[in-house]
Amino acid sequence: MPRLATTLEAILYLKAQPLTISQLAEYAGRERSEVEEALLELIDDYSHRDSALEVVDTPAGYCLQLRDCFQELVKTLIPVELGLGALRTLAAIALKGPISQTDLVELRGSGAYQHVQELVELGFVRRRKQTDGRSYWLQVTNKFHQYFQLDNLPKQQELQFPITSEENDS
Repeated sequence: MPRLATTLEAILYLKAQPLTISQLAEYAGRERSEVEEALLELIDDYSHRDSALEVVDTPAGYCLQLRDCFQELVKTLIPVELGLGALRTLAAIALKGPISQTDLVELRGSGAYQHVQELVELGFVRRRKQTDGRSYWLQVTNKFHQYFQLDNLPKQQELQFPITSEENDS
């Protein structure tokens, strides 16, 4: 029979999401105190290994995840696939943000609701409830900047456009 720490490792790998100690105890069919002890053993094992993985205590529970130093490799090997509509919606949020979801839908159409949901789930967009209405404020996250590496783009001079008479009227 495998060690409890090894069983917990298998559970964390198979579930691929954060789990509480209670959930781990239930899946392993063991007492909570036994799981706590075995989990500490597993965390210690990983801290001494030359491994790409680590066991981390997150606000949602414990999870087996790739170490942060491999994030560039993840981006290279598993790029995020966004459809053209979602990319255009993301670009609109990046350029106009923070922007209200209502204004975004007026700009991009009703398909923007689904795009926003996808972009929030992927972590590229943050959505906050407006204090004075039923809509949300949308803006890009740090993950957006890291993923698209906008800070690494060459700096260009800001383009100056003459103001037309129509712009003066508004």
